[in-house]
Order: sequence, then C-alpha cells, then structure tokens
Amino acid sequence: MFNKKMVTDLDVEGKKVIVRVDFNVPIKEGKISDDTRITAALPTINYLLDHGASVILMSHLGRPKTKDDLQFSLKPVAEHLATLISAPVKFAADSRGEIAKEAAAALKPGEVLVLENTRFYPEESKNDAQMSQDLASLADLYVNDAFGSAHRAHSSTAGIADYLPSAAGFLMEKEIKYLGNAIADPVRPFVAILGGAKISDKIGVIENLLTKADKILIGGGMANTFLAAKGYDMADSLVETEVLDTAKDLLSRSGDKLLLPVDMVLGNAFDAEAEKRTVPLDDVPAGWRMLDIGPLTVDIFGDEIMGAGTVVWNGPMGVFEFPRFAEGTFGVARAVASSNAVSIIGGGDSVSAINQSGLSDQITHISTGGGASLEMLEGLELPGLEVLDDK
Repeated sequence: MFNKKMVTDLDVEGKKVIVRVDFNVPIKEGKISDDTRITAALPTINYLLDHGASVILMSHLGRPKTKDDLQFSLKPVAEHLATLISAPVKFAADSRGEIAKEAAAALKPGEVLVLENTRFYPEESKNDAQMSQDLASLADLYVNDAFGSAHRAHSSTAGIADYLPSAAGFLMEKEIKYLGNAIADPVRPFVAILGGAKISDKIGVIENLLTKADKILIGGGMANTFLAAKGYDMADSLVETEVLDTAKDLLSRSGDKLLLPVDMVLGNAFDAEAEKRTVPLDDVPAGWRMLDIGPLTVDIFGDEIMGAGTVVWNGPMGVFEFPRFAEGTFGVARAVASSNAVSIIGGGDSVSAINQSGLSDQITHISTGGGASLEMLEGLELPGLEVLDDK
C-alpha cells in the first residue's frame, strides 16, 4: 500500500535535511493551546537528530496577508519545540533569502532550525518554482511529514521535491497506512460516520464511501438537508436548498446504506443557552432548529458502531460546542471508544470532540489532517505524497 521512500531509506548522517512539518497550531497571545501537531512530528525529528542530521523545519501557520502579520510568526512554535526535544533549536526570521541561507549554512549536525512561516510569501501557495528552489537550496534532502498539508500542491509540500531526493516521515506513513487501509482493505463491517454542517463539502466523500462502506451514519447539519430531501419540514434548521436534488439522488442510490437520524434535539435559537426540546422527525415547530441528533438515534448509531470491524468518523453529530447540544456527539464518541473496531477519527471538530470527551486514548488512530483525511476518504491522490520518491 505504502510505496514511497521513508526517512529510514535515506543516508542522513552529516546531511542537512529540510522537513515539511505541520506546525499550524492554535496560538493565542503567544501561547500554544494545543501542541498535538508538534508532538506528532517528534518521531521524525528525533530520528534525524539521532542519525547525525542537521534538521531544518518549515511550516505554514494560519493565513497571513503580509510578512508583517506577526501574529502568524512561528517563533513561539520554535520556542515550544525547544522544551520538547534535547537538541538546540534555532529560529530564522525568514524562510528564504539571506537570513534563511546564513542560518541553514551555520547549522551543525544535531541542531534544529525552524524557518519563519512559509506563507509569508504568496508564492508558497502558488507552488512557485523559484520559491521551491530557494527552499531546496538550504538542504541536501527533503522529508515530508506534514500529512495535514499533503492535499495542497504548494512550494514547501510539493514543488521542493523536484529539486531534492525526497522521502516520507513517520507521521505521513502512519496516516496513509491507517486511512489508506481503512478505505482499501477494511475489517468489515466498515461503518463511516459523517457529520458537520454541509453536504456540499462531502458529496465526493459520500459518493466514494457508498462503494466502500457497509453503513454510513449521517448526523450534524448535513442530516437536515437529507431529511429535507425526504420531505420533512425542518423549520429553521440549516438546510442547503441548492443541493437538495443531489441529496435525493444519493438517497435513491444508497439502498439501506445511509442511516439518518430518527429523532432530533431542537433549539429555539442558535445559541448555547437556547431552549431545548427532543422531538421525532415529523414534529419540528416553526422557529426551531435541529442542533443535535436525539437519544434514539444515538442508540441506533451505537448498535451499528458496536458491531463494526472498522469505523471512520469525520464531523460532529451536532453543535457540540454548546454543552446542551453535545450529547449526540459524545454518545457516538463513547460507542466508538468502547467498540472493538479499528477506529480512525479525522477532521478538526471530530478530533476536538473526542479530546473533550476524554476518550482519545481508546481510539486506534486520530488523524492530524482534516482536509487531507477528507480527500483520502474521497479517494483522491494527495499532491504532497505523490511527489515523493518511490521505493
């Protein structure tokens, strides 16, 4: 399944190795609130250090408009990384040009250099050849360990591989193996759980999973659109009227594979303090909206999950950020955690939900990449993986 060269296939001793990591972490007032993506990169970083390499790390952070947008600086990330590894960590206040060149040239084996945010240059997201060459000129070898950015063809994720021998890092390999195997060769029954606000983001995913999964459980805002397509009056619920025909088509082709909610938790406003009411599908009063799946639905979904061999979950079942509308998401989380299935969770909101539920240690694999894991579920190739050297 995984036919790309690995970091272990490279002779890195005495070499400068530039590694694309995914350090796109939440930072508030200079403090990192969740360092999962940093700790996920440590096995590759430590392997390179242990094998005598000088390690140059590059990443994007957020969506800066200009180089002066210093709220998106990677400096706090470099400082945090220094507390997690025993090697010296240096920071270059640029990712190309003289500052980057001098910092890379001075780097010794066993040391780490973090480059400034690659997206401070608009050329990065255009996969500009000169930007790719500038990054490549800093090192001898390239390793991509940024699964969370592998679905983007940017200079630091794809273009750079045209100019250096390349390989995958340990996190990239782990992500591709879990998600790839879940789709290509799942332990059956294979149950997919899809939530989140919109069908339009996941049409391709549903199309692909209809050919692969045994059951697809639909919750969250996207369930509203399917229920509306079946003729239910969803009152003030979020419904994507422009894709109702698509939803009808998917339902007509799905046989008994697509499972929709049978009851729902309503709120009289989109608000954490909204009044709450649990109702069957045909009883949504005017002015109310579906904000979570109901308890009967949690039980039905739970039965499917408990009998599964593989579970892939992307997207929450309701507005779990509002505690009174979180029970559907947490109920599904408990079922996934207590099942004996190979369980894979991808997508920022689902990962937040499983972390909040305190059950993350009972999940087989929690993906670091939302968009990338969705594209894998859709059966698409990832540009940041395709460009790496084959074994």
